[in-house]
Amino acid sequence: MIRMVASLSLGQAKSYFNDNLSRSDYYLNDQEVAGAFHGKIAEKLGLFGEITRDTFHALCDNLHPITGDPLTLRTNDYRRVGYDISFHVPKSVSVLHILSKDDDILRAFQKSVHDTMQEIEADAKTRVRKHGKDDDRETGELLYADFIHQTARPVDGHLPDPHLHCHCFTFNVTYDPVEQCYKAAQFGDIKRDMPYYQARFHKNLSDRLIALGYAIRRTATAFEIEGVPGSVIDLFSKRTNEIGQIAKEKNITDAKDLDALGAKTRSKKQKGLTLAQLKKDWRKQIAKAGMDTHNTPVRFSSTQTAETITTTQCLDHALLARFERASVMPVRRVLETAYRRAIGCASVSVDAITHRFKQDDRIIHLSDQLCTTKGVLAEEKRMLAIAQKGKGAFAPLYDKAPALKATGQHAHAIGHILTTPDGVTILSGRAGTGKTTLMQEAVPLIEAAIDKPAVIVAPTAEAARGVLRQEGFMEAETVAKLLADPVLQERLANGVLWVDEAGLLGVQDMTALLALADNHRARVVQAGDTRQHGSVVRGDALRVLEKIGGVHRVEISRIYRQRNEDYREAVQALADGDVSAGFGRLEALGAIREIDPTAPYSGLVDDYMLAVKKKKSVLVVSPTHKQGEAVTAAIRERLKQEKRIGKRDRAVMRFVSRSMTEADKQDGRNFREGDALVFSRSSGAFQRKSVWYVCGCSGNDVIVQDGNGDKAVLSLDSVTGFEVYNRSEIPLAKGDNIRITRNGEDARFKRLNNGQTMTVKGFDRKGNILAVNRQSKAEYVLPADYGHIAHAYCVTSHASQGKTVDEVFIMQPSDTFAATNRKQFYVSVSRGRDAVHIYTDDKEELLRNAMNSGDRVSAVELVQDHTALFQTNKSSMAYRFG
Repeated sequence: MIRMVASLSLGQAKSYFNDNLSRSDYYLNDQEVAGAFHGKIAEKLGLFGEITRDTFHALCDNLHPITGDPLTLRTNDYRRVGYDISFHVPKSVSVLHILSKDDDILRAFQKSVHDTMQEIEADAKTRVRKHGKDDDRETGELLYADFIHQTARPVDGHLPDPHLHCHCFTFNVTYDPVEQCYKAAQFGDIKRDMPYYQARFHKNLSDRLIALGYAIRRTATAFEIEGVPGSVIDLFSKRTNEIGQIAKEKNITDAKDLDALGAKTRSKKQKGLTLAQLKKDWRKQIAKAGMDTHNTPVRFSSTQTAETITTTQCLDHALLARFERASVMPVRRVLETAYRRAIGCASVSVDAITHRFKQDDRIIHLSDQLCTTKGVLAEEKRMLAIAQKGKGAFAPLYDKAPALKATGQHAHAIGHILTTPDGVTILSGRAGTGKTTLMQEAVPLIEAAIDKPAVIVAPTAEAARGVLRQEGFMEAETVAKLLADPVLQERLANGVLWVDEAGLLGVQDMTALLALADNHRARVVQAGDTRQHGSVVRGDALRVLEKIGGVHRVEISRIYRQRNEDYREAVQALADGDVSAGFGRLEALGAIREIDPTAPYSGLVDDYMLAVKKKKSVLVVSPTHKQGEAVTAAIRERLKQEKRIGKRDRAVMRFVSRSMTEADKQDGRNFREGDALVFSRSSGAFQRKSVWYVCGCSGNDVIVQDGNGDKAVLSLDSVTGFEVYNRSEIPLAKGDNIRITRNGEDARFKRLNNGQTMTVKGFDRKGNILAVNRQSKAEYVLPADYGHIAHAYCVTSHASQGKTVDEVFIMQPSDTFAATNRKQFYVSVSRGRDAVHIYTDDKEELLRNAMNSGDRVSAVELVQDHTALFQTNKSSMAYRFG
């Protein structure tokens, strides 16, 4: 693992050296390797030999450590001194290092760290602001000090665990070759690309360990060495477990807060022990954990079998994984995935993979940073071609729009839909503009014109079988159902297909829908809002149809949902894309509150309970599942205190999706014992809806067992159509609100829709959950092992889309900012009728992140932009040199 943490101030950097990197702390006596300066800047400054406190402090003060002159042009109290880039080996590597009688592992680690830091240095940049420029210039020069340590910080009552790691403190300085002076470095791109560097580090280290005679087992995040039992790995993870337990108790999820927690919970220094004494104690612990260090061969084991894989296979995996959910990807994200796939196979190097990537003719390289594939581009072009084929190809349903109840924008939109000659029409309606009300008048008029029912679909079961059916469209179905059901497809013949929430469709499903409509000579009405969330899978199809395809759009923009004028104006500004104005109006309303870091959820819970007592419908939204779980725990605790839910919890089995891509599911190393495999369609011997649990894995053959104990072998090379879940538990009490997370049936064969909510009434003798829908009063019996449930108190903004409540509560602290953007903020804020409450620990950063568009670039857009840039540059050159 590699971690990159900023040292924000001079005092912090000096303290970090004194308290963390010097020998006098928890790195006892001979447990560390003497550090040294590295990098091209070190050579320029003449820094050689062992690091001293005076030299380190001088660099922190932005002074040349030899001459005492200022180093960079600017020095101030708030200057960022540098970054601690720390490298950590997998725990099994640390264990074998302390058991070995040589330093081979240490040298392999040092070389891997050095190689990675050279790669990071090669990417160094500095800002260029002279002569009106606003750019970054490549410099390729850095200065860092490395400190290698062999132990973790001790946990109270225990000696320190073995933990081989290296701190590379990288100073905020580089050399500008054009301006010929030392300047502050630009680390933004380096931090962004840290997963890429980490993949290269893991791959190079694992290759060197294989060369030393060790067998590698790849894990979800890195790798371990075969022969070191999991019990030993767990044994020597005391410090990690300690921090994790305290973080869980305090509901801490933010990376910065976790770092701070590590500093606050450090145990006192222990002195007087040598590394030899520690090794003696560690060997005793290892023996007690069940690892025979004398008779169990690990290095040069005769049972080792080297995996064989090619660069093409690594790249195939990366392309399948990365382009399943995006049309355009950063080059380094693709390479990172390919490198990780090759861990465990030393015959395929990172350089070979990189070379193969550059030569692969499936990939369209349009810049050093972004790429797409010919297949993705062809799919988007086909979607656009089908849509454009329908322009002017139909006789209007009405020569003139009939008399309408609707007025204003609604009347204009309905009139256009009824009189357009185009095969595809986009009805663009912002959140809360009354798209469903418009639909209730438009659809009967359409059906009267075509003399048959329109086919109405939506991407999600909740939208189709829940919302639309509640609004009177009793035959509404999901897009997936239409694409799979030939009988339903026949209803399209010479008819009209109305797609609600069309903005949630990816390019693949949109293309399939348009092709289906084209084959049946059916018109298509796409109703949605490109300002809200797009699809989880590849492509923002509706936006591409509108922006690139030129499909005519009719818009309704007047918002009706918010009953408070000031609140409505704030949502209107967000809908118009003016995040700053919308944010300002929300602040003026008092809707944005700074949270108390010692009790981050107390304000939200207080406000939530007040609304509940007023009989208001409520919804809590947070951008991340992790933050949502913390909020849920706080809400449930208060509900128990006020006796609104039962005091006693019952642990119920729950399935949590591992969000594995199809590429992930083709690699046996990604499966863990206990994983649940749920089949959405029959495949081989595995029936639709069946559930199997992973018992073990041999290559790409996964050993699985069903609920009756019957075992089978699932070949990943041939069996598909399943999702992978982590089996865990969820605490439920009488009165709890729960949400269904996968389509299914209850014990009485009643349909359960993904996103459907209900309230727990109790449990029967078999442990089945007795639940009721509060609105319809329909009762359900959920099997004890159904698993696809979650608490319904807090959802992500994706899950909130399409919902309307009286008051919405948004928990958005800094640890959610990576998932924050304009779409997310707009969707979250616009859910309420009467009020919105936003809770954050950093208003300025929340605004900055909320201004990011959240749009994904399509392959067609990328190619068009590149072509336009090429033509512009070509014209410019002709002008200058013609």
